[in-house]
Amino acid sequence: MSEKAADTEVWTSNGYELVVGLEVHVELLTRTKLFSGSPNHFGDDPNTNIDPVSLGLPGALPVLNRQAVELAMRLGLALNCTIQRSTFARKNYFYPDMPKAYQISQYDEPISVDGWLDLPSGFRVGIERGHLEEDTGKSTHMGGAGGRIHGSDYSLIDFNRAGVPLVEIVSRPDIRTPEQAKAYVSELRAILIAVGASDAKMEEGSMRVDANVSVRLPGAELGTRCEVKNVNSIRSVGRAIEYEAQRQVGMLEAGESIRQETRHWDENDGRTHTLRSKEDADDYRYFQEPDLVVVDPDVGWIETVRSSLPVLPAARRQLLAELTGQTTDAEAVLVVTERGQDEYVLSVAQAGGDAARALVHVKEAFAEQGDDPSIPAADLAKLTSLEIDGALTATQAKQVLAEIVAGNGGDAAAIAASKGFEAMDDSELQSMIDGAISAQADAWAKFCAGDGKAMGALVGAVMKASRGQADGKAVTAILNERRQNT
Repeated sequence: MSEKAADTEVWTSNGYELVVGLEVHVELLTRTKLFSGSPNHFGDDPNTNIDPVSLGLPGALPVLNRQAVELAMRLGLALNCTIQRSTFARKNYFYPDMPKAYQISQYDEPISVDGWLDLPSGFRVGIERGHLEEDTGKSTHMGGAGGRIHGSDYSLIDFNRAGVPLVEIVSRPDIRTPEQAKAYVSELRAILIAVGASDAKMEEGSMRVDANVSVRLPGAELGTRCEVKNVNSIRSVGRAIEYEAQRQVGMLEAGESIRQETRHWDENDGRTHTLRSKEDADDYRYFQEPDLVVVDPDVGWIETVRSSLPVLPAARRQLLAELTGQTTDAEAVLVVTERGQDEYVLSVAQAGGDAARALVHVKEAFAEQGDDPSIPAADLAKLTSLEIDGALTATQAKQVLAEIVAGNGGDAAAIAASKGFEAMDDSELQSMIDGAISAQADAWAKFCAGDGKAMGALVGAVMKASRGQADGKAVTAILNERRQNT
């Protein structure tokens, strides 16, 4: 594996540093369940997508879903993992949502191992493994507070989710800040959607995050970790890790020891709460599943899957940044790529438009347009050309664009003409600047003395005099030139 990119960012509190590893459970976008023919579909009436395998009835035998294996391979390859021979095991534990009292999972021989995920910042997080397993049913606890089993009046069980194919992606404990954790989940989600492995809808539970959180003194051995279970939004990932880290630091500062345990994140009170003592592998009494054969993809199958992968989000961001030259505006590149609108920006450039201006407009005005904007690329291309040629100011362009968006297209030049937008004559602009300097003599003196903030008053005066038709960039350039010649 390649070396991790250098990064000095570390969360600290009272001399302790944060160490985080994430386990992300992802439901795969298959038509049927992992070991049976029941539909894999969210939102159906409870207990309608079930069969003897889902219910763990005696004599019901699992049959592995080939599509699930291929999607797991796609995801593993996208995360730079090695695809290897893998086996299934029985993970034994009793819980009402597991009627057969064990879960079929991969244990010591997972399908994907030893990969990595690069964040937009360049920071690299190692991927330990990605293993296939079946999801459990869903328990809903009625009455009581917080929807937990403790204090509830009764519980309802829906087995529609039982047997849905999952991949659990286990990172190495490389994450050092809550922001890195959020970026990791966000980037992983983008990859999942890009390769078609999952819809990754955290609000529906098709992507769930467990955070293993510990703190330590710099250079010390890893501290005792606590696992925060089933965090279901990117924002909550950051909040849960921040709270849990502070809780552990407070305990250590008070002379207490950290107990290894599983904790629940409560979104309402912004705290983690004890669920149970943390199990180790021995507690699950793993043994190989006798009713399933070894999964051993040959090189040909692996390479066929590899060749079918799309361009991944990181490469798309790099292409967009290179095309637009927006190396300093990483946020615009990130936002537009996350929305899936980067290809649209490329099509605007292909239609003769200015890619940098298109990027800005798409980020600011196309939030509701979806990944395939309905506005013809040629229409936005014409608008950006008018801006670059100086026929429209940035303010005027925004007004024209608003009408183009409202009408799902339109001729930028015609809309500009209907609004009376015309390029301002240079002599007229120079005259307005003369007036602004006379009216704002104090601001002009400060500006000439090197006070950059004073320029705002001068530009504002020109924009007011021109009723917003002056080009702010042109005004700024003229003011700077006059100061140099003063």
